[in-house]
Amino acid sequence: MDEVELRELRYFIAVAEELNFTRAAGRLGLAQPPLSAAIGKLERKLGVRLLERTSRRVTLTPAGAVLLEQGRITLEAAGAAIERARRAGTQPGRLTVAVKPGTGTDLLSKIMQRCAEHPRLPPVHLLFGHPGGPAAAVRGGAADVAVLRAPFDQRGLDTELLLTEPRVAVLPAGHRLAGRAELRRADLAGEPMPHWAGSPDPIAAAYWSGADTPGRAPDPRYGEPPPGPEINDISQLLDAVTLGRAVAYVPASVAHQHHAADLVFIPVSDLSPSQVMAAWPQLSRSRAVAGFVRAAAEVAAAHADQAAALA
Repeated sequence: MDEVELRELRYFIAVAEELNFTRAAGRLGLAQPPLSAAIGKLERKLGVRLLERTSRRVTLTPAGAVLLEQGRITLEAAGAAIERARRAGTQPGRLTVAVKPGTGTDLLSKIMQRCAEHPRLPPVHLLFGHPGGPAAAVRGGAADVAVLRAPFDQRGLDTELLLTEPRVAVLPAGHRLAGRAELRRADLAGEPMPHWAGSPDPIAAAYWSGADTPGRAPDPRYGEPPPGPEINDISQLLDAVTLGRAVAYVPASVAHQHHAADLVFIPVSDLSPSQVMAAWPQLSRSRAVAGFVRAAAEVAAAHADQAAALA
């Protein structure tokens, strides 16, 4: 079989995702005839038909469905390899850790301090605000490891649980339930919840709306919360609550870090906890990554013990 080029995979993926040669050509910045010719050439190289074409529609064959799935992985891996090589050449001897604002500055600062004291760990650079989030930064080669909260797309990553903490409800101070000592999720049924910007993620949406708790039959009282404001970080979430545009669930550590007279934080008895995790590429053999994860786990264990002693 002739060697398949990454360019051919990119062309095929565009057509497979659009299921329309005209739209795929526009997306790629090509004319349609060269794109059709390239797909035909790819099919001849592989010896299988990838697409069924009629005058009205384009559909994937079983072979095409497999190549779409595996081709995406291949392109992502190739892009990550290039990015990691570029970083190794321009930023030698540096460990890049992707984080998301709101992960927990207290825990992160302790991890950074431990790493700075470690004689065998390289300098740590924190990467904030990657467009796809910390997990995508690691998968794409922009970062070596990430510290982030679940849920997230764990495809292609190994993970280590660092810390588990309860979540609480955050309400505006004038809310009808602001004086309660404890809530259940049903108490907030029908309340607008903020939603995170970016591609829709049903698992993350269920987590942030409190609909992810396992072992419970669906309760119609919870329903689908009304659409709340779109947010990009915890600060925006808290602003939306302060303005009375939403209620939300946040990790308990957020309550300790954001004391405000116009917000109240209330425990919720039947809400899933928040998990802070480390994530790194599955094929990584980096001693620096392994050392960072080990240091982060030790710091997180001590942090949890300290929090339990103060509770």
